[in-house]
Amino acid sequence: MSGDMYRQQILDHYKNPRNYGELSDPDFSHVGENPSCGDTIQVDVTLADDDDTIEQVSFVGDGCAISQAAASLLTKELPGKSIDELQAMDTDDIVDLLGVDVSPMRIKCAVLARQVAQDGSKIYRGELDADDRTITEE
Repeated sequence: MSGDMYRQQILDHYKNPRNYGELSDPDFSHVGENPSCGDTIQVDVTLADDDDTIEQVSFVGDGCAISQAAASLLTKELPGKSIDELQAMDTDDIVDLLGVDVSPMRIKCAVLARQVAQDGSKIYRGELDADDRTITEE
């Protein structure tokens, strides 16, 4: 896919986000923000009966095109993956999903949804305090 097609994909996911909305009974839900850009994301996740395989993901949020498109793309990528696979996702995985180079100033926008989902799964597993809010700030 050429760079222009990836840019069009980002705009399409920003204007028509996939899996947007809250799940009625998620196994975990978590909220995070990127104060430098004003992005906020809530990610809801439902797990399969094995309590490990991600079955359904949705998000609600507000923010720039990169943060909202990355959240939309992530909700398409995660179903079928395990929580450990979610935890193993890094910045390069999100940049690959977006398909464009992301400037250092915008990388916090791009990784917000991934970090929210990872922190939510850590709270679910008891590895983080439920009161901890995800903030992508250095």
